[in-house]
Amino acid sequence: MMSGPTKTMGAITFAALVLTTTYTVALGSSGWLWFGWMVLGVATLGMAAADAGAEQVRRPVRPRRPGPQP
Repeated sequence: MMSGPTKTMGAITFAALVLTTTYTVALGSSGWLWFGWMVLGVATLGMAAADAGAEQVRRPVRPRRPGPQP
């Protein structure tokens, strides 16, 4: 599950993609806009990966039982 800030960053990235595409269709391509969108996309992927890594649950270590082990 993604955190609130990561969801917001994803929504902003998607909105930037829509705006960049609309600008490109209406006025022509701009390399700087696409470069900026790629940087934003990579940052969003990094945030999502960090969230996914933080959510991994580690199994608790069981203490050994006293006495002979099988």
